Amino acid sequence: MEVYKRIIEIIDANLIYCFPPLILILLLIRLLFKNKFKTKEALNIVRWLIIAYAAITTSFFIIGMVFIPEEFAFTNRATGSYWFASWLMLIAAVVMPFTLLFKKLASKFLYVLLISILLKIGSYFERFVILVTSLHRDYTPQAANSYLPDFAIYITMVFVQGLVLAILLLGIVEISYQMKLRSQRSKV
Repeated sequence: MEVYKRIIEIIDANLIYCFPPLILILLLIRLLFKNKFKTKEALNIVRWLIIAYAAITTSFFIIGMVFIPEEFAFTNRATGSYWFASWLMLIAAVVMPFTLLFKKLASKFLYVLLISILLKIGSYFERFVILVTSLHRDYTPQAANSYLPDFAIYITMVFVQGLVLAILLLGIVEISYQMKLRSQRSKV
């Protein structure tokens, strides 16, 4: 279970947090270059990555709820004094990404951007729920974490990762398109 959780944390830090800037860059490329690049195909790849991530986190949530002996923590968080944050986390990170299975919604850049932002909001509310519900009755200063990252550094890091992922994704789509064109030319 710890390995599974660590894998999800790595995917969160290196992929999921970069989806909003990635989608914004794809949208910007689509607006600037019209149909020169295959941005719809890249958006489709992002869509399926979001759906796969939602399926993985849903299974992790269900496994954690069923097999962890401290399962009362899940029910306490969902019904306690911070129930609204727990349910917002669940809806934003688990339920909403599955709306991308509808092709009509998934083909819209702004909707996929909204879902990727909801994924981030869901992960932030997950941290909020875990920290606040475990500390809201503990008033000792040793129990609180006082580290807050610099906002500008965090935003810069996320946008640079998004830019790198957008360039990489567009490159992969363009190479696959060129290979398909070459194979069609060789058949003729």
